[in-house]
Amino acid sequence: MTQAEIKLCSLLLQEHFGEIVEKIGTYLIRTGSQPLRMIVSDTGLLLDQVKKALCVLIQHNLVTYQLQKRGFVEYEAQCKRVLRILRYPRYIYTAKTLYNDTGELIVEELLLNGKMTMSAVVRKVADRLTETMEDGKTMDYADVSNTFVRLADTHFVQRCPLVPETPESPEAPPPPAPTLVINEKDMYVVPRLNLVGKGKRRRSCDEEENGERKAKKQKQDGESSEPPPDDGIYWQVNIDRFHQHFRDQGIVSAVANRMDQTSSEIVRTMLRMSEVTTSSSAPYTQPLSSNEIFRSLPAGYNIVKQVLDQYLTLLADDPLEFVGKSGDSGGGMYTVSILHSSAPPPPPPRVRPLIRSPLPRRFGSRCARIFRLLLRKKHLEQKQVEDFAMIPAKEAKDMLYKMLSENFVALQEIPKTPDHAPSRTFYLYTVNVPSSARMLLHRCYKSVANLIERRQYETKENKRLLEKSQRVEAILASMQATGAEDAQLQEIEEMITAPERQQLENLKRNVNK
Repeated sequence: MTQAEIKLCSLLLQEHFGEIVEKIGTYLIRTGSQPLRMIVSDTGLLLDQVKKALCVLIQHNLVTYQLQKRGFVEYEAQCKRVLRILRYPRYIYTAKTLYNDTGELIVEELLLNGKMTMSAVVRKVADRLTETMEDGKTMDYADVSNTFVRLADTHFVQRCPLVPETPESPEAPPPPAPTLVINEKDMYVVPRLNLVGKGKRRRSCDEEENGERKAKKQKQDGESSEPPPDDGIYWQVNIDRFHQHFRDQGIVSAVANRMDQTSSEIVRTMLRMSEVTTSSSAPYTQPLSSNEIFRSLPAGYNIVKQVLDQYLTLLADDPLEFVGKSGDSGGGMYTVSILHSSAPPPPPPRVRPLIRSPLPRRFGSRCARIFRLLLRKKHLEQKQVEDFAMIPAKEAKDMLYKMLSENFVALQEIPKTPDHAPSRTFYLYTVNVPSSARMLLHRCYKSVANLIERRQYETKENKRLLEKSQRVEAILASMQATGAEDAQLQEIEEMITAPERQQLENLKRNVNK
């Protein structure tokens, strides 16, 4: 765990959950697994505050707990899971792309609340969608429920583990912490709910105060006495499934760059056919026959069976081995090599452009040329680099040392004799792809942390101006609602001077960055 990652986790926790949760989360990230007594002692917070903060972190899967042999419970922070907060917008946008606005709001609600029952999600999403619709139109619970079922069928949402039902014995004391279990078969099974109703709009304050106090009280009494039909069955976002979707998109894009659009569509079809049956950590997809692939191709692709077989043979014979052949039955059995496509060695096609991208801006185009050469040739001596890249010896030496000092390239020594004498040792330059990728990832974490700090600083420095702007906007909105004249509105707008308005625009632009 690097300092940049710890700092970024701390900033994310503070931004999303507040100072108390951030203090406990950062403490657990720095110290590892700790019991409740040590957390209270070392953080200096009240026991009740620590318990509530741990509940929030456990609710969002940012902290896990484990019962030790001695009988006490230890809590451990999941740093990688905290960093996934940065990807929340991408998860939500992906759900919107695949399942429209309803899927977007379902995933957003689950990410905001950590864990929720299906009935609660459906009601909340239906209400939110109804508020955005025109007057007289409402969102049916059944439509939202159908989208939820589709998300569960494609494994984008999954059930949370439950406490197993065990017969209670009065003699045996309850365990210090419950053990949560779930059957893999039930992880994506949606309970049969008869959710009848439509989304509701928010009423005005006067209506709530005058006409609906009694009705609300009766409704709350009815809800409290009668639990929902799916009470105790909670759902959460399956982040691994979203990552699998991103990885599949990357593989399809790499195939399109390497071959052509038709090849990428064939690989996309293979990945779509095995997206639910293949584990996210599997090295390759389930074997698919050529006949199955042909039947599953999109209707717009008018490819005959013979041409499909030629494409599959071409993909299987390619040196990068995106597709592998595992048998001859059914016209040939084929798999997509996921691990080979996304993990070194050899350097993955998707990672190469990402590692190369900072080089032209940082060191110039000639350094980028040397880097591409090392990626292609694997190991080269300095003289070979000069010859292949057609760069003068002095410049090539300076560029190699620059990239070596920044950890973009590595130097491997191969001695002829055991004494490692420089005159009898080969010095080969190479690119360690995992090391370079980790270095760039670390810099990204550091950059994001710096940007968050800069945004907080800018907002704090201009706090008075922002409050003034909000007050003026509130006054304008109330005057427009009462039908004020244009002269009065213009007079209110002039309360913010031209320099202040320019300062506000600069602040908004910087914060948006």
